[in-house]
Amino acid sequence: MDIEIFDLERTQSLWENTVEYNLTETGIHPFTLEELLNNNEIEKLLSLRLGYCQTNGSIELREKIAAMYPGSDRDNILVTNGSIEANFLSVWSLLDEGDELVLMLPNYMQIWGVARAFKINVKPFYLKEDLNWHPDIEELKKLITPKTKMIAVCNPNNPTGAVLSEKEMDEIVSMAEDAGAWLYADEIYRGAELSGKDTPSFYGKYEKAIVAGGLSKAYSLPGLRIGWLAGPEKFISDAWSRKDYTTIAPGILSDRIAALSLVPETRTKILNRNRKILRENLSLVTEWAGTHKGLFRFIPPEAGGMVFMHYNFDMNSTELSEQIRREKGTFIVAGDCFGMDHRIRLGIGSEKIYLQEALERISEFLKTVI
Repeated sequence: MDIEIFDLERTQSLWENTVEYNLTETGIHPFTLEELLNNNEIEKLLSLRLGYCQTNGSIELREKIAAMYPGSDRDNILVTNGSIEANFLSVWSLLDEGDELVLMLPNYMQIWGVARAFKINVKPFYLKEDLNWHPDIEELKKLITPKTKMIAVCNPNNPTGAVLSEKEMDEIVSMAEDAGAWLYADEIYRGAELSGKDTPSFYGKYEKAIVAGGLSKAYSLPGLRIGWLAGPEKFISDAWSRKDYTTIAPGILSDRIAALSLVPETRTKILNRNRKILRENLSLVTEWAGTHKGLFRFIPPEAGGMVFMHYNFDMNSTELSEQIRREKGTFIVAGDCFGMDHRIRLGIGSEKIYLQEALERISEFLKTVI
């Protein structure tokens, strides 16, 4: 089976740990255990035996996740090694060669690459900048055919930070119902809304709706590698049987820390801290972009640790990213990774002083080329 290079992940893995300033991450500054847990919780972790975890996730963790999806229980949840495994298992479980997948773009391009490797017919529908990165619903309707097996969305969206309205969500659900298609929603940025209001989930809106979530982005815990799927019991069982062929089980230490993190009081503490960081850093980026009059434009993100920004000068986005990395030790994502040149994605979830210093490096570079 041939599979295309996952440009975004390959590029990040090559350089993110070698630069002075990394603005390619879309999560928020990670917690330490001391910041996250109390001394009693940490002490109990020290006596945890590092054996295998229950392969579909511990009962405690699955119950904590299920509590975030009204109408679900632990049998509707499969714990995965990051949401990237959740995405992979869903494509593998539900789609066969020749099936039709209607996929939201721009997007994290994993599902795009995996589906094409499985010889699935991928039909993109695009968020429109002139609609504030929302879809043209009538255009989407025209893409749905009797062969459509799945409609897949990323909401809140990566890289734009846009959030579908409830009306748009309902219309997409209706399209999936009419086609008898699965509706798959990557909701990894749910909880990172700058307004403080949680984005509604697609879970429970339709009997064939499946959602993916995780702790890497909104929860600032990427090193735990904890993601999940929430969906119908039959689908969860099928995906679990495939997980036996991939990673088998989550790490027992990660599973335990994840369960502690999703205790309601701790979850609220995490999300409040992270939303405060995002609001402050978005103001910083907005002010910075304004100092480069007419050079940048962007629609402020509603959620997630990123800004997707258009630049108004003649340089390819990959070339721009590479030159800034080489000359200023600062790493940004090229719009080419999303098939959209003359754009860059800036992570805004870091510590404020770190972000400020990185932006100053970019400004220094711009003085040499503009």
